[in-house]
Amino acid sequence: MSKKPLILGIETSCDETAASIITESEQGKPIILSNVVSSQVNVHKEFGGVVPELAARSHIEKIDWIVQKAINDSGAKINEIDAIASTAGPGLIVCLSVGLSFGKAFSASLNKPFIAVNHLEGHALSPKLNSKLDYPYLLLLISGGHSQYLSVKNLGKYKRLGTTIDDAIGEAFDKTAKLLGIEFPGGPQIEILAKKGDSNRYNLPKPIFNKGGCNLSFAGLKTAILKISKDIKTDQEKFDLAASFQKTIIEILYKKTKIAFVEFEKLVKPKEKKFVVAGGVAANKEIRNMLNNLCIKESYEPIFPLIDICGDNAAMIAMVGLEKFKLKQFNNLNYPAKPRWPLDQDAKFLKGAGVKL
Repeated sequence: MSKKPLILGIETSCDETAASIITESEQGKPIILSNVVSSQVNVHKEFGGVVPELAARSHIEKIDWIVQKAINDSGAKINEIDAIASTAGPGLIVCLSVGLSFGKAFSASLNKPFIAVNHLEGHALSPKLNSKLDYPYLLLLISGGHSQYLSVKNLGKYKRLGTTIDDAIGEAFDKTAKLLGIEFPGGPQIEILAKKGDSNRYNLPKPIFNKGGCNLSFAGLKTAILKISKDIKTDQEKFDLAASFQKTIIEILYKKTKIAFVEFEKLVKPKEKKFVVAGGVAANKEIRNMLNNLCIKESYEPIFPLIDICGDNAAMIAMVGLEKFKLKQFNNLNYPAKPRWPLDQDAKFLKGAGVKL
């Protein structure tokens, strides 16, 4: 019986210090042996958002014992690790550099292969940790920094079908929460408040709703929330605004996803229609339910990561590492950090004033 690979994943792209070890079964199914995530909520709470320098300092302080804990929790020995996979981008460069440098040093000390991982590819492959997922598939990546529809043909082969032209959906959630007086990180709290509110109370804008294909825009919605929030005086009004915001997001994603289905089928003509939803916002149960029902209606198979794998974590980085290890896709130790690293390298940059859709 051949030894199954043990992959160490390291993630420090923003404000989570994370390490994980995964392997696979005899049937080739990924197995998470450990997945340690240390959040920095208390570090950034008083600032209402992530402060890059403080985040990097926290990574430096924690990275050694987080990796050691991941190894201890896995039951593996250091010399049994077959490869080290570290996030190289996209993200905050001062944060990326911590995990990337640690991974390179670890690789050099063990004389084991090093694999530089695109954080977004980690999200794209994250459902493989709990589902059988074959290529090709349509991906909706929704997180704090990214909102995009991608056709996933194979490992490393992505075609962007649509993206946000301004704010990411997770950013819109967090900024709305901040305007409602919810402490950072407030995005997940919107879902809780929305359950207490009337989602029909406020009629909010849906930017580029009827144009732009499956591109997205959330800046105008955020501006509307800003104006309304200044006149809110009661908790019930706060609940109603949270509910109206979430309903608006769901309506936008419903329409744009239907358009993405059509675009995907034109491009790929898949034998099996699979729709993967990944990233931190994929943990929102209301969004999950809507997309699940839409998939049933449109004859797609909906595939989601486990709730605790939706946010930033190192198991998804190790998952990409495992796939690349089997293909012997290794990187040199001089591989640079990439603050901007799109999955579709040929996609047009669609942000800023004057964007034409």
